[in-house]
Amino acid sequence: MPIPMTDLKAQYNSIKEEIDTAIYRIVEQGRFILGPEVQTFEEEMASYCGTTSAVGVASGTDALHLALLACGVNAGDEVITTPFTFIATAEAIMQCGAMPVFADIEPRTYNIDPAQIEPKITQRTRAILPVHLYGQPADMEPILQLGKRYNLKIIEDCAQALGAKYKGNRVGSLADAGCLSFFPAKNLGAYGDGGMVVTNDQQIAERVRMLRQHGSNVTYYHPMLGFNSRLDALQAGILRVKLKYLDNWNRLRRDNASRYAQLLSQIDGIEPPYIEDHNISSANYYTIRLKKPDVSRSELIGHLKSKGIGTQIYYPLSLHLQEVYKSLGYKQGDFPQSEQAQEQVLSLPMFPELSQEQIEEVAGAIREFLF
Repeated sequence: MPIPMTDLKAQYNSIKEEIDTAIYRIVEQGRFILGPEVQTFEEEMASYCGTTSAVGVASGTDALHLALLACGVNAGDEVITTPFTFIATAEAIMQCGAMPVFADIEPRTYNIDPAQIEPKITQRTRAILPVHLYGQPADMEPILQLGKRYNLKIIEDCAQALGAKYKGNRVGSLADAGCLSFFPAKNLGAYGDGGMVVTNDQQIAERVRMLRQHGSNVTYYHPMLGFNSRLDALQAGILRVKLKYLDNWNRLRRDNASRYAQLLSQIDGIEPPYIEDHNISSANYYTIRLKKPDVSRSELIGHLKSKGIGTQIYYPLSLHLQEVYKSLGYKQGDFPQSEQAQEQVLSLPMFPELSQEQIEEVAGAIREFLF
C-alpha cells in the first residue's frame, strides 16, 4: 500500500458529513466573498491564536505581503529573514519593494539563529521575519528583544506552525503580526488557497482589511492602493469545521513524530528532528537529516519511491542561491548552516491518520537501504 507524504482524502472521509453540510449551507446562503462565514471564522481563529484580530486573505503569501505593508515596510527598506524557507517569505518582502537580508540558521532547529540577526541590522532595517519551520517555533524571545531595541516590527511566518506554542503561547500571538497559510497540505488546510493575518494591533488589522479589499473600508471609496485578496466563504466554512479538530490532529502528528524518532534514532547516520524543551511543535513536516557523507540522498529517495513511500526535500536550494535573487549579491558559502541543511534534509510522510504500521514500514525501508 503506497504511503503518501500526506493523505487529504483520509482526512476528508473522517469528517465528510460535516464538510458537506458546511458547503451546502454556504451555497444555499449565496454569500461567497467575505460575509458572515468569513467573519465568524476570523473571530474563531483570533480566539484560537490568542489575538484580538484575524483577517482572512487569499493565500499565505498574501498574508505575508499584506502584513509587511501594514507594518510599514516600503520600497528601500530591509527585512531580515532566513534563507532556509519557502520562497514566499522573501518573495513577499520584495513585493513590497523592500530587500530581504538573510541571516543563517541554527543547525538543530533549522530556524533563523537570533545571534546572526543583530549584525545584519542597518539604518534601513524595518522588520524581522522569522519562520517557524517544519512546525517548530523560532526562538522568539531574543528576536522580540531586538525588535524593541532597534524599534523594528516583528512578523511571524506561521505557515507551517499553526497550533504550535513557544513558552506556553501560540505562534502568531508573539509579535506584531502572525501570518497563516491554509494551503491544503497544512495542518489546517482548505480545499484551495487561503491565508490569514492575526494580530493584537488594531491598526495593523484595519490596514490589512483595507489592503485585501482594494484599499477600501467603505464600498467604492479607496483611500489607499490595495489588492484583491479575500478569503472565500466556502473555504472559511470548510476551515471552521476543521478547526475543531486541529489540536487533536496536531497531537496525533506529534505522536507519530515520537514513533518515528524511536525507530529512526536507532539507525546510525539518521538524525531525527530536535525539538526545544520550551516548544510544542505542530509537526507539520517530519524532517530527518542524513549525517553520513557517503549516503546518497537521491538514491535513498529512489529506494523509498520503489516501496511506494513518498518523500520531499524542504528545501533543496537556499534562497540566497536562487537565480531570482542573484541581484542581491550573495554567493555559495555565505550561510554555511543553511547550505549544509539543503544537502542533508529529507521529509518523510506525516499526517494525523498515519498508522503505526506505516511508520514502521517507512523506518524499515530506510534501515534496509542503509544496511
